[in-house]
Amino acid sequence: MTDLWTGERVRLRGIESQDWEGFRALALHTVDARNADVVEPPRSDESFRAWATERAGRTPNASSYQLVIETRFEHAFVGAVSVGETDTRAGRFRTGIEVTREHRRQGYAFEATELILTYMFAEQRCHKCEVEVYAFNDASLALYRKLGFVEEGRLRQHEYFAGAYHDVVLLGITADEYWAGRARPLLR
Repeated sequence: MTDLWTGERVRLRGIESQDWEGFRALALHTVDARNADVVEPPRSDESFRAWATERAGRTPNASSYQLVIETRFEHAFVGAVSVGETDTRAGRFRTGIEVTREHRRQGYAFEATELILTYMFAEQRCHKCEVEVYAFNDASLALYRKLGFVEEGRLRQHEYFAGAYHDVVLLGITADEYWAGRARPLLR
């Protein structure tokens, strides 16, 4: 390993001003926006430009951040991964991911999440990662289960959208569970 933020197929990097178009693409489809978070009213291109420019100017914060996922060699915008709700006392954090439609089911989300887990467990001394996934989001549930996350609970009828209440599935993985069967990063 030469760079903690680069995998075989993806690289994670800070947000740049020109990424506004990629973030706009993530928000274009109602179902995609709902799977990632909530549906918001339409935004102007200028709003996306201003948001990306503001984010590009932020100083990195190891406990709460959002990174762009790009293909390693073509540098194409794939999506974004975020870390937040970090509790340094308890050693917990949450993560989430969004991938553009044309880049799904190609292993990018899996690899990007592995990079985040490696950083948070190996460099930030976190002990556990938690995620919340809408119960109908089969692709995200499958992704996290493939990574080794375990279902820890379900918040019944927890979120309201599309005219109905929906369950939220809580999943978690500890550092020990993550490292089982994986090589820890080497110091170089």
